[in-house]
Amino acid sequence: MASSEHPIGSAQDVDAVEDFIVSTVVKPDDFALAALRRAAEHGLPSIEVMPNHGKFLQLLAQLRGARRILEIGTLGGFSTLSLARAVPRDGSVVTIEHNPDYAEVAKETLSAAHLGDVVDIRIGDARAVLDELQNELSDPDIDSELFDFVFIDADKENVPHYLTAALELCAEGAAIVLDNAVWHGAIIDPQDEAALGVRGGLELLGSHPHLDATVIQTVGTKGWDGFALALVNRT
Repeated sequence: MASSEHPIGSAQDVDAVEDFIVSTVVKPDDFALAALRRAAEHGLPSIEVMPNHGKFLQLLAQLRGARRILEIGTLGGFSTLSLARAVPRDGSVVTIEHNPDYAEVAKETLSAAHLGDVVDIRIGDARAVLDELQNELSDPDIDSELFDFVFIDADKENVPHYLTAALELCAEGAAIVLDNAVWHGAIIDPQDEAALGVRGGLELLGSHPHLDATVIQTVGTKGWDGFALALVNRT
């Protein structure tokens, strides 16, 4: 039963609750904390997933039993670290980052956590890299497999394209997670150009015959947002 006794409080209340959740439940380790510090020291924008959301992604991937994960949008590698921790010893993560400087920070983070050999960082335009991955699947000389978990957290205008391309790379039953799915509520404003890509992505999730999806709203230090979660079902 939903509770209405305690409406959302001030920003200070939200921050305090998030701090409590992170310190009491999530408990990020030294590698995770170092990843956040490293990104800040290199001047990366503070748009990475929050620690509790990183753990959420890790648990989702583990619940799915993911062995091969695709991430679109690496940034400094914080979410990549969470995903790499979710795969088994024979698993792998392919992550795509357009900015080579960001990719170098991610490499440092993953190497420090002894996960550099688990993650393949592809540098370049995500649309082109997704095409490359599709070509690799059809090349008999390249040992490549379909993905069973996808996390999309890149430029928002191309979200519909990323979803379409990711679906072609997914195995049956794969999970697809889209970050920033609420975009501070702007998804319901058809005049908000910044949210058009996200809105288009959500419309695709709701209309595609091979996807079963929902959206979970979130609130926290970085404001009002959410995750979209979809399962691939081609039957």
